[in-house]
Amino acid sequence: MMLGTMDQIATLDPVWGRITQEARVAVADEPLLGGLIHSSVLHHPTLERALAYRISMKLASSEMSEQILREIADEAYAADPDLGAAARADLVATFDRDPACHRLLQPILFFKGFQALQAYRVGNWLWRQDRRDFSYFIQMRVSEVFGVDIHPAAVLGRGIMIDHAHSIVIGETAVVGDNVSMLHSVTLGGTGKEDGDRHPKVHNGVMIGAGAKILGNISVGSCSRIAAGSVVLEDVPPKVTVAGVPARIIGKAGCSQPSISMDQMLSGRSSSAGE
Repeated sequence: MMLGTMDQIATLDPVWGRITQEARVAVADEPLLGGLIHSSVLHHPTLERALAYRISMKLASSEMSEQILREIADEAYAADPDLGAAARADLVATFDRDPACHRLLQPILFFKGFQALQAYRVGNWLWRQDRRDFSYFIQMRVSEVFGVDIHPAAVLGRGIMIDHAHSIVIGETAVVGDNVSMLHSVTLGGTGKEDGDRHPKVHNGVMIGAGAKILGNISVGSCSRIAAGSVVLEDVPPKVTVAGVPARIIGKAGCSQPSISMDQMLSGRSSSAGE
């Protein structure tokens, strides 16, 4: 018996196949969410088409219809296959690193960090096509809807996990490598009114704790840890942990892949106040 088109696609794309399987189980478990799950997942032949729909539904407003936004997102995914590859890497990163994520389906439906990141990727594609005003519109709506403000010119790699995603700010000339994890209230910002290349360059495998601020055109070396609440104003070497205001090196990173282990404990630091 020949497989139908949807089953063929799911077989060729294991990530999408697993998502659709999880979606069917979710509908059976909670029929009241059937409309949401069908419209967001099961009505679509590919992950790219599902993401285009989800992004357009979340960002639509009285100023811009869902239909126009969906056409833009579909165009972006069709023109640049890297967008779909990055989405899959981000999805797997969230599943692997967030203990609250038990299914690949969850980020698509419920996690605003993942959704905001995929909307940014569409805005970044528009920026690279020199469609600047539309990319600014995407940035504005992502900020209004998700509380995540990523300039469309910023460059973000694959396998990014933004946990909770409240009050994330990433500036225009920021660069974020692959397999980076960050928690809520992180800022990759400038230090004043200077123009030009003025934002941080975060290398692969970095873990950035909640509330950390990395400011200026500085480098954060690969596989380093930025402790929660730190203010980083100087270059950070690879494979170290920095903490404090201003941040200082307090030791090694503690493992080879801090962005994957997500260990935020500062070894050797007393847990008692004042010690």
